Amino acid sequence: MGKKYVDALKKIDRTKQYDMGEAIQTAIDVASAKFDETLELHVKLGVDGRKADQQVRGVVVLPNGTGKTVRVLVIAKGAKADEATAAGADFVGAEEYIEKMQKENWFGFDVLVTTPDMMGLVGRLGKILGPKGLMPNPKSGTVTMDIAKTLHDIKAGKVEYRLDKQSIIHVIFGKKSFGKDKLLENATAVMDAIIKAKPAAAKGTYLKSVAIATTMGPGIKVAYK
Repeated sequence: MGKKYVDALKKIDRTKQYDMGEAIQTAIDVASAKFDETLELHVKLGVDGRKADQQVRGVVVLPNGTGKTVRVLVIAKGAKADEATAAGADFVGAEEYIEKMQKENWFGFDVLVTTPDMMGLVGRLGKILGPKGLMPNPKSGTVTMDIAKTLHDIKAGKVEYRLDKQSIIHVIFGKKSFGKDKLLENATAVMDAIIKAKPAAAKGTYLKSVAIATTMGPGIKVAYK
């Protein structure tokens, strides 16, 4: 642990569960990096992610955006490619971009969006895109015919949340520079979406634990009902 991390730990009561607003303000106060740190939510759920009927996954558009510039690649042809270009996609194409990823190991984008008819082409890269979290999926809205709306939502601050193997959701919800109020709005939107996504098969306590942290800072426990 670095000195700044240890100093930050001293300012956090590890035995306490903060309310969300107080936790966010504390995270802002102890952040010491020279860059504008990102804040992250870490939500442990009482579900078994290995079971199909207990998966928790979805998307939410943050009211105040993410603070990050998101580069979007759209794999489409014809009118849908034109729609993507007009809507502000950073890269638009088809076979040439598949080949670029295969032969040049190019991944100069953050989100890949495609139309359903192109999934056969994109699917060839499943083993490459999957581990990177870049594989388009209808559940996350990245396999769609409504290219313009999808691009608008992504650029406006749409984030995806999903369980990892430990049944924890990790999701960013803004930058330190946003300030407490905007970050609280974003965090509340994420938590509301996760609660709404509770599977019918989930038993017992759904929200096991909630914590927030900045990019470089320690976790802060949150009391969330």
